[in-house]
Amino acid sequence: MNPAVAKSPSSKPVARRRLWSSIKIHRFYYYLILPGMLYFLIFDYIPMFGIIVAFKEISPFEGVSAIFTSEWVGFKHFIRFMNSIYFWNVMRNTLFISLYKLLFGFPASILLALLLNELRFAVFKKVVQTISYLPHFISTVVLAGLTMMILSTDGGMINAMVVKFGGEPIHFLGSPDYFRSILVISHVWQSIGWGSILYLAAMTSIDPGLYEAARMDGAGRVRQAWHITLPGITPVIVILLVLSIGGLLNAGFEKVLLLYSPAVYEVADIIDTYVYREGLTKLDYSFATAVGLFKNVIAMVLILGANYLAKKMNQTGIW
Repeated sequence: MNPAVAKSPSSKPVARRRLWSSIKIHRFYYYLILPGMLYFLIFDYIPMFGIIVAFKEISPFEGVSAIFTSEWVGFKHFIRFMNSIYFWNVMRNTLFISLYKLLFGFPASILLALLLNELRFAVFKKVVQTISYLPHFISTVVLAGLTMMILSTDGGMINAMVVKFGGEPIHFLGSPDYFRSILVISHVWQSIGWGSILYLAAMTSIDPGLYEAARMDGAGRVRQAWHITLPGITPVIVILLVLSIGGLLNAGFEKVLLLYSPAVYEVADIIDTYVYREGLTKLDYSFATAVGLFKNVIAMVLILGANYLAKKMNQTGIW
């Protein structure tokens, strides 16, 4: 008798019983992840039904029923966005701001983790870690307020120093030459400490014997960090880099919205602020949904491509 044929009638019930038995044994772990699963289900997956709005002509005054009864217009709003005079400007600004953040912010967290890992004075190390983590917990609104206060032309700390050295006050937030740099610097300051946590955790799994062998061979701190620590945390670096590339079109909506003005639209207007103006200010929900969907599709392509390249380079991907 064919073993596969003999086994098939009872294999499914047995597998099902084992599955339910495993769920029952580990039920408390499932209870722990249940709130997170409900959060993503309610706020991320169920709202995906609203994607249909991007392919229809909907007025906010028609009510929810308009989602089902309004006219189907296909890719009209996508074509309108790509033919818009704002298309290249918002795409360029979004990519430039995100790339600058990735270029300066991503290595900064790795460098801080490497430096903290080399500290041997435990108390000083904890103090530095705590201070570097604190900016992450500052609200974006508060951070924007601090930034405006520090850079203000009326008593701001930076302009006070400029005037003291004989210069004229500079309207930093109203100058296209400075705005992107301010965004990137504030991002690095706020994220560098929090971003180093995963790297520090990954360093704890590196075999201490490797460092001992390196010291016996005469390797100094820098060589140990370069040849042992960095390769040891490479899988974590690759995974976080793939996720960061997937979020390239997320240029920091809240901070940009709070800090920008029409004077810097040419360098600060990103996809998210454009969607905000078109959707909530002009009440053009269908068009704004189409632009948001366009952005998310591009983000999905980026993350799939980055993960594929990571796999091709024999690195750990996110799946």
